[in-house]
Amino acid sequence: MVAKILDGKRLAVKMKAQIKREVCAIKKKYGKTPMLSVIQIGGHKPATIYLNSQEKLAGELGIKYRKINLCNSVSQDELIRVIKKLNRDKDTTAVMLGLPVPKTINLKQVIYYIDPAKNVERVNPTASAVMEIINSTGISLFGREAVVVGHGELVGKPIAMFLLDKLATVTVCHIGTAGRGKLKEHIGRAEVLVVAVGKPGLIRGGWIKHGAIVVDVGITKVAGKVKGDVEFASAAKRAGFITPVPGGVGPLTVMMSMRNCIALFKEQMKK
Repeated sequence: MVAKILDGKRLAVKMKAQIKREVCAIKKKYGKTPMLSVIQIGGHKPATIYLNSQEKLAGELGIKYRKINLCNSVSQDELIRVIKKLNRDKDTTAVMLGLPVPKTINLKQVIYYIDPAKNVERVNPTASAVMEIINSTGISLFGREAVVVGHGELVGKPIAMFLLDKLATVTVCHIGTAGRGKLKEHIGRAEVLVVAVGKPGLIRGGWIKHGAIVVDVGITKVAGKVKGDVEFASAAKRAGFITPVPGGVGPLTVMMSMRNCIALFKEQMKK
């Protein structure tokens, strides 16, 4: 068996065309354009590259984009004041706090100050991208054994909840699972496997259940090359479907932020 490649780029192109049509319709109906305001603290290079690509995409879609740059020494109170100002700003449709933030910032606490009606990540973009990819297989998740490796607040846990909403039977694995030597056992029965750890080659190809859907969210640079958490070549010989790294989840994640921005705009117009 050779797995079918789940091409995130192809799905992103299709979604891009759909969002462009929606933005055009919004301009025609309301005479205004949605705007995403993004706060970036410091000049973290990978984050800057991501936000630059996000800004470029917004321009291509016809969505306004504003970036607020703050220095690394910004206090938590100052950051909260900026967020509250954006909450009140009538031109701002959606607000996003770029990551990472300095250690002096309590991220969990700060996020709560973003108005839910403007929080572009209220519906997690990465988890949404994962579900979009899984849905593209046409396979129902009802009752299927799903395993999520990684229980982080930003990726692992939201993905697990999305899978539960589809009535999959979900197991979440983490450092404790690996510490007890149980990781291989859980992965071996996964009909749907989502890995979001950031440790290259953590999941051996030989562990994958034949015919499984494998979604690799991990992205790590090794010797100048981007690697995923799953041994791709050997896993592709056993899986039914598999995402490449790069080119799988990544291209869809930024597109999901734009889709969320449009959804927030429509909600605000209804109110």
